[in-house]
Amino acid sequence: MSWDGCLCLQCVREKEVGVVEDLGEFKRLIGEGPSCILWPLQSVVGRLSLRVQQLDVVCETKTKDNVFVQVAVAVQYRVMTESAYDAWYRLTSPTSQIQAYVFDVIRSTVPRLELDQAFESKDDIAQAVLEQLQSVMKDYGYAIVNTLVTDLSPDHKVKASMNEINAAKRLKEAASHQAEADKVRQVKAAEAEAEARYLSGLGVARQRKAIVQGLQASVSEFSDDVEGASPKDVMDILLLSQYFDTLNTVGANSLILEHDPATVANLQRQVGASFMTSSKDLLS
Repeated sequence: MSWDGCLCLQCVREKEVGVVEDLGEFKRLIGEGPSCILWPLQSVVGRLSLRVQQLDVVCETKTKDNVFVQVAVAVQYRVMTESAYDAWYRLTSPTSQIQAYVFDVIRSTVPRLELDQAFESKDDIAQAVLEQLQSVMKDYGYAIVNTLVTDLSPDHKVKASMNEINAAKRLKEAASHQAEADKVRQVKAAEAEAEARYLSGLGVARQRKAIVQGLQASVSEFSDDVEGASPKDVMDILLLSQYFDTLNTVGANSLILEHDPATVANLQRQVGASFMTSSKDLLS
């Protein structure tokens, strides 16, 4: 338990200042430590703390877009030693005075801002409160150290709607990215299919070219080795051989086809004409 003094000997604690009155009239200020007064004519009527104090103020107001918000402001202040007289005698309740000025600044600043702007301008709001309080409270012996907007809270329904808007925006962006990814996959798949078909066509063309070149070489060699054999005779033999291979393949798949010798002769003429045409086109 602290001891504040007895009769003529009064003690003021560290970071405090005492106010001495003489029969109700201000006499002097006493600092930390023991001090002698002329008791009972004089008395220490009060002590002021010189430490930094904090006042938390919560103010309700609305924004430009008609959203009601709770603005919490922390005001840090202290008594100026040289102006302790003003701090003791000029204000009955400094906290009420500070609170009134905070309300005035908040309710004149926030209504000019929309909700999103208010969240972005917390530092500007705090600076406006600080400048207003510093200019006013200095005359009453108080120094405003700092002001902080510690919270800006709209109604819980507004919070929920803001979260839903943000979630919808994120979902929209995700859907856009997903659609873009699907588009890229489809484009790449189409490009891959086109490239595969192109390469398949090249393979078929090279295969046909190799077949024609092989048939050409076979006809030439057969004509040279067998006297009296014309290229047409050789083509007929090769065509029949290919026809029998086709019949063998078809028979392996259990299919029934109509067979007629006249059909073979007609097929021979058609295939021979086709081979000759393909050979001329590839060689050219």
